[in-house]
Amino acid sequence: MSKTRAYLDWNATAPLGEAARRAMLEAYDLPGNASSVHGEGRAARASIDRARRQVAALVGADPQHVTFTSGATEAANFVLTPDFRMGRAPLSLGHLYVSAIEHPALREGGRFGAGRLSEVAVTKDGVLDLAALAAALDAHDAAGGLPMVAVMLVNNETGIIQPVYEAASLVHAKGGLMVVDAVQAVGRIPVDIAALDADFLILSSHKLAGPKGVGALVSRGEVMMPQPLVRGGGQEKGHRSGTENFPGIVGFGAACEAALADLEARNAAIAALRERLEEGMRAAAADVVIHGAGQPRVANTTFFTLPGLKSETGQIAFDLEGVALSAGSACSSGKVGQSHVLAAMGCDPQMGALRLSLGPSTTEAEIDRALAAFARIAGRRANAGRAA
Repeated sequence: MSKTRAYLDWNATAPLGEAARRAMLEAYDLPGNASSVHGEGRAARASIDRARRQVAALVGADPQHVTFTSGATEAANFVLTPDFRMGRAPLSLGHLYVSAIEHPALREGGRFGAGRLSEVAVTKDGVLDLAALAAALDAHDAAGGLPMVAVMLVNNETGIIQPVYEAASLVHAKGGLMVVDAVQAVGRIPVDIAALDADFLILSSHKLAGPKGVGALVSRGEVMMPQPLVRGGGQEKGHRSGTENFPGIVGFGAACEAALADLEARNAAIAALRERLEEGMRAAAADVVIHGAGQPRVANTTFFTLPGLKSETGQIAFDLEGVALSAGSACSSGKVGQSHVLAAMGCDPQMGALRLSLGPSTTEAEIDRALAAFARIAGRRANAGRAA
């Protein structure tokens, strides 16, 4: 990290970790294609198989049920489809239900048409409304196919942990499939696909200090699987064709192994930094609103509003102060706009919000820099109000 800047945007992307970097450098020295039968090809295949085990271990899955993709967005588009198969027989999914606070990769509905996609409300606290989900599933027309529900385990803006297990119970009672976006959860809280009662998990490497451009769809089993999104040479057991991104996959696996090590102690240290950050913010501006502060959150995320400060203005101001943060999701082509998460929570859509997110290498000095910047920005806002 730069000594003159504070990088507090880990939810957007984590800096590449040393374990992933080492693994990728070693992979770049291996010339073989993992589909080749010679020794070099077998060495590449062995490295990919090891990475598959490392990814599976992070979420309590069978390594054979890990399908590598180019990222979480591809994994979402792969699994969010009405066209499934059960064994060799086709299976139709009738409708997709997503929560109103989902990442755009899920809110867009994947391969479901607009008429087969519905949003499920959240409470004013930013938590999936289980009663609303139950009502939607009760009204589902089973004659058109099974329901699918897609919900994030941890919201990428607020950091709030969602009631995924309870949602899965409702979904399975109706014979449906439960897809869980675990992108912001893995490495921050324990994640186990069976304990969540999820049918599919979506993962992303670069949120875990792995390389960009690689992710995975993890399935509970292989009886019911989506029809392939990418067809060709039959790699990834036919689920995702194309020559594997060998260095990326190996880096992803190493990042998963590192994320699983000392998870509790690492996140306790991050939580202490986050607590100091939020206490300092409240001391500098009594009217600061920290969204989701009363709900279970992952340890690293602070999503806040400083009344009178627009998101785009605040993001620029912090950047000029040497602090990197986000105005919500950073996965929408650099756009800074109103937060659909705040809107879903019933907040004023004109209310600006900014997200600070920490990671394992975040330092006390970076927190100090962020607090000093926050105090100056809050002070300028107050002075501007008095001048007006």
